[in-house]
Amino acid sequence: MRLALLLFAAWLLMGCTQLDAFKDLGSSIQGLITGTDNSEPPKELEPLEPTVPMTVLWKTSVGKGYDNQIVNLVPAVTASHVYVADRRGLVEAHSRQNGDQQWEVETGLELSAGPVVAGDKLLLGTSNAELVALSLADGALLWKRALSSEILALPRVSRNVIVVRTSDGRLAGLDLNSGGVKWSHERTIPPLSVRSLGSPSISGDLVLDGFGGGKLIALGLTDGKPVWEAVAAMAHGRSEVERLVALDADPLVKEGMVYITGFQAGVAAVGLADGDVQWRQANVYSSHGMVVGRRSLFISDTNSDVWQLDLRNGADLWKQNALHQRRLTVPALIRNHLVVGDFEGYLHALSVDDGSLVGRLEIDDEPIRAAPVVFDETLYVYTAGGVLAAVGIN
Repeated sequence: MRLALLLFAAWLLMGCTQLDAFKDLGSSIQGLITGTDNSEPPKELEPLEPTVPMTVLWKTSVGKGYDNQIVNLVPAVTASHVYVADRRGLVEAHSRQNGDQQWEVETGLELSAGPVVAGDKLLLGTSNAELVALSLADGALLWKRALSSEILALPRVSRNVIVVRTSDGRLAGLDLNSGGVKWSHERTIPPLSVRSLGSPSISGDLVLDGFGGGKLIALGLTDGKPVWEAVAAMAHGRSEVERLVALDADPLVKEGMVYITGFQAGVAAVGLADGDVQWRQANVYSSHGMVVGRRSLFISDTNSDVWQLDLRNGADLWKQNALHQRRLTVPALIRNHLVVGDFEGYLHALSVDDGSLVGRLEIDDEPIRAAPVVFDETLYVYTAGGVLAAVGIN
């Protein structure tokens, strides 16, 4: 019993990312007591004859990668460069064409989010509650701003305003040139909450962000004042864990609608202008993110099953479970294919038409946790082990 309580307390402190993680924890506790392992294992990969070739165009290694930490370090891509950082403070710029290193700097910071390109600056968050701006040209420090707690969300930028969310639930608007705080919005964090890697979104004059209790908010970009609030997900169940709901994925905006998902939250469509909920889809029980296509949403849920939903009403069009429990990334959409990474360092390509597996490529023997970045019909992938790769898909 003492062991079970210690494991449960550790899980709460780390932050739950999915209900299945809680179920696996209970199974692991039972396994320790009985000598058996009852957690649901990841599906083994079946042999695949690829019909869509995937090719590594170039590959390089960047420091210590995630250094065994839960962080939100992702590649930032421009027309000429790819920028990437490791957990221990190394930041590098590479040629987008061939991967050659252009510059590197040792910041000495515990980096936890980014980098994000904003004009001539590179923005990064730290575990020590700092937002840092580096020069895009050579990595020189331009300014550093202390905030209220660790930064895991990617900073978002529009009209010279940086919007950043800290792990204590606060949103702040900062001046891009100086780092000065323009506004701050504080919200209540439930006693039991999810440690989110999701980030806010900006659409026009609105900042959009989801949080605990299934609420989606819209704030003014220039002043941070609330514009509307919507209950996009409903809690169910009897216990606190069963009723825990959090919109911890990035809100997506398309044609006047905001699409949002999260932990035990299903998927919802909300009107951008007024916050009216248009539809909810409960079949996709829990998800950490999605990508929007022309007429569909594509989602990897927390069981690592991949779904296609109709944008008009949330109806599920297909579901692919061949990668069940392989800890998939949020999908990336490239041409007529979805691409996801998994916990063994593989990229998988799926057809958008029916979800069938059409390609596979091993990048690293360490997990891929961040969704691949698509730029100019090329995928850029950064693994937890620090491998940065450019991948072509035909």
